[in-house]
Amino acid sequence: MKQQNRHTGIGLYIFLIVLFIIIWYAFSGSKTSNYSMNSFKKDLKNEDVTSVTIKQNSEVPTGSAVVHLKADTNDYTIYLSDVNAFQDYLDDQDFTHYTVNDVPHDGWFLQFLPLLLVIALMFILFTMIISSQQAQVGGTNSRMMNFGKSRAKMTTKEDNHVRFKDVAGLEEEKEELGEVVDFLKEPGKYTSVGARIPKGLLLEGPPGTGKTLLARAIAGEAGVPFFFISGSDFMEMFVGVGASRVRDLFSEAKKHSPCIIFIDEIDAIARQRGSGLGGGHDEREQTLNQILVEMDGFAVNEGIIVLAATNRVDILDPAILRPGRFDRKIYVGRPDRKGREEILKVHSNNKPLGDDVDLGQIAQTTVGFSGADLENLMNEAAIKAAKSNRAYITQEDIKQSFVKVGIGTEKKSRVVSERDKKITAYHESGHAILYHVLPLVGPVYTVSIIPTGPGAAGYTMALPDKDKIFETKEEMLENITVAMGGRVAEEIIFGDVTGGASQDIKEATKTAKDMVTKYGMSDELGPICYHEESDEVFLGRDYGHVKGYSDEVSSLIDKETRRIIDECYDRAKKIITEHRQVLDNCANLLLEKEKIGREEFEALFEDKAVNE
Repeated sequence: MKQQNRHTGIGLYIFLIVLFIIIWYAFSGSKTSNYSMNSFKKDLKNEDVTSVTIKQNSEVPTGSAVVHLKADTNDYTIYLSDVNAFQDYLDDQDFTHYTVNDVPHDGWFLQFLPLLLVIALMFILFTMIISSQQAQVGGTNSRMMNFGKSRAKMTTKEDNHVRFKDVAGLEEEKEELGEVVDFLKEPGKYTSVGARIPKGLLLEGPPGTGKTLLARAIAGEAGVPFFFISGSDFMEMFVGVGASRVRDLFSEAKKHSPCIIFIDEIDAIARQRGSGLGGGHDEREQTLNQILVEMDGFAVNEGIIVLAATNRVDILDPAILRPGRFDRKIYVGRPDRKGREEILKVHSNNKPLGDDVDLGQIAQTTVGFSGADLENLMNEAAIKAAKSNRAYITQEDIKQSFVKVGIGTEKKSRVVSERDKKITAYHESGHAILYHVLPLVGPVYTVSIIPTGPGAAGYTMALPDKDKIFETKEEMLENITVAMGGRVAEEIIFGDVTGGASQDIKEATKTAKDMVTKYGMSDELGPICYHEESDEVFLGRDYGHVKGYSDEVSSLIDKETRRIIDECYDRAKKIITEHRQVLDNCANLLLEKEKIGREEFEALFEDKAVNE
């Protein structure tokens, strides 16, 4: 459109220039002069005229006379309506110093030049208008023709530089996916023994764990074309466009076989069919049907491997999860301590680290972090070092970035009253004491009364000794007890409670209810699951949902949940009361320093033991 506007503007400029030339040419013959015939007669009578040059126009008898005077170096022109009459006048006055030029004869080309210019200009403008309209129509038709084309981006071996060595912390996943790479390199080794390579591999797991990176590494290792597309790229407001794009994608992939098709966030198009309130004539369902046919239908897609990634495998249609379509489902979870350390090393390759940086300790601290979280942590640490005008990253930079990423930016400039500071100090001290005393949680890593966000006046951070796959009943009870620590400390010291423990109570209640309904840890109800999925994503299914237990059982669930919370609350109150001296000392230290680490906190218990 900008190109068309530019051409139209150039045509307008040409038109104006030619029009100006024509006007100038047309009016160049009709001129006026301030030297009149009377002035000439007067000068001639006074004998001031030395000579006269008569110029005849082509339209005889008109013309002009150029008068030369004695006392004036300028020449004066008189425009004549009758050259013959002027010549007779000079003869009558016995003035012989005049010459008559021949009548000019213009060629036919010069005579018709203005008309030719106008015709040529009109032709040019007409051609530009027609071309512009054809371009607009052609562009519209082209866009309409390309509407059903696939939007997948293809990368080749030369473009993709990601390899398995660039993927850290996912050794088992890389080993399993290595079979796909081996098949793409040497397919005959598998087909000779009758083996069939999986047609599809589904990568599932939490966000940021490296599913997309793994897919790129497979294509990079195999050295085959890699088609990348997001699930939402198939969707449009017109029904049938998504299915057309699926057909075009697989058609293009067949031309570059062997190759890999990677569909990121496949849950955008592969949700369970018939889950809504509407009918089956739905764009998403039409697209899914076409994918099902392309992956395992009558057509044979030899050498095409489909990779897909999602973090919502629970909502995918069962038809796409069956063998023959997605033969393998690979869970890409959050890395363990060893994996986190390897990931940190990868993301530290191009970052200068100080001598005090301990990546092993950082890996121990960052339990539950995904690969993307760890990359963000090191990036924030690098930004922190640059802001401090240092050429390397220190351990303190990483610690501060850990708080910023995991909890929130510390708002040291916020004005907090002394009363609120004291309440926060005792609240966080109550959490910290329980983390230290209870054997299955903790130890304490950092205690702070610096606000980090709305409603967060401080924080207490624990440092797990090791990663855990399972959480026992006693660990859950201790976590509930720790959550009650802040509220218990407020009650013991101030005889009143605040709303600062609302999030703690929410987490404790959720854990207690899960123990009763989900994990079967209630002595009263026994090992029976009464858990209900509260994150229903399909409106149609939600309307048909019926509670799976009676009102009597619902009442027992409430009683058991209440009993667990009360017992943990009493346990927390007993422990904090026994360590009242540590509670006071910790709160006073926090009021003095605002933030203390593990060594300073554990020293309070050593002082208590010495005093006793």
